[in-house]
Amino acid sequence: MKRRWLLTAVMVVTASAVHAQSVTYNHDAPKQGQITVMETGTGTLSPELYYWALHNKYRKSAAGKNKLSYRTLAGVNLYNQVDEAEAIDSALVSRAKIEALNVADRQIDIAWLAEGDKIDGQMERLKRNIDRILPAGGTPDDKERWTEYYHIYQCAIDATRDAYMPNAQRKKEYLRIYEDVARQNEILVGYLARRQNATVTGSLLSATDNRRLHKGSIVREAMNRWNESRLAVRGSQSGGGTETGDGEETVSRGK
Repeated sequence: MKRRWLLTAVMVVTASAVHAQSVTYNHDAPKQGQITVMETGTGTLSPELYYWALHNKYRKSAAGKNKLSYRTLAGVNLYNQVDEAEAIDSALVSRAKIEALNVADRQIDIAWLAEGDKIDGQMERLKRNIDRILPAGGTPDDKERWTEYYHIYQCAIDATRDAYMPNAQRKKEYLRIYEDVARQNEILVGYLARRQNATVTGSLLSATDNRRLHKGSIVREAMNRWNESRLAVRGSQSGGGTETGDGEETVSRGK
């Protein structure tokens, strides 16, 4: 008995659930016609009087503005873009390879390995010449000016080493710096030579000014040298001439 009541209850609940989930479909022909015209361009807009009176412009162009034509045109355009996309992809891959080589070329400073020792030698020479300015008679302002030149070139070297550029361009910049430093070294050497000569000349002039000249002794030394030369010349010649002790000569003439 209980089993029968249980089965009856299950059947009642199942029937009510099926009734609650049933779908009622009310067909609306005017809406279906409008959707068909909008999607594919086929069908009719109804009621005719409504569209003629209120949407006459839309009624005339609705079939030509359907979504199907736009979808078809978009598909064709997308298909035509396949070749262009493949060409762009190939170009980008090729460009990426080139840029990878460029990055490697810019990150490793091979130019400094070739030109670094030469530039360092010129910079060391310039520094030594700058240190010789004061001993050669230069002024502190001159040394400061040349020291600023040294710092300018050192800054140019550091900037070139840190720059993002290919090694070919980097080598050109190093060679320009080397030429400029060498030229400034030659100018500085000429300046040091002039200062050194001026110092030596000034010392000689100062020594000459401090000397006291003894004119009497100079005259006596000159007379002694003259007498010695005269005696040497007369002694080598023959003749009857006699000589006095005062440096005067007498000549005996025959009758």
